[in-house]
Amino acid sequence: MTMSEEKQALIYDLRGLNCPLPVLKTRRKLQDMASRDVLEVRTTDPMSRLDIPHFCANEGHTIIHQENDGVIFTFRIQKA
Repeated sequence: MTMSEEKQALIYDLRGLNCPLPVLKTRRKLQDMASRDVLEVRTTDPMSRLDIPHFCANEGHTIIHQENDGVIFTFRIQKA
């Protein structure tokens, strides 16, 4: 990912929310975005490490970056 793509990512802070809210809110936010836009989701829900990749695979979105610092799970998702 280039620096310009990184700057264009919309950051969506979902820390403190538990399953199923991170996936539901991510789905809703992506619906309002244009194809190929990038959304960075940040969550503290441990289930999100499974739920968000599963959701993206089912919906055709691409996870272009994923990390976990031990507390916060970060997903960079490119909308299908």
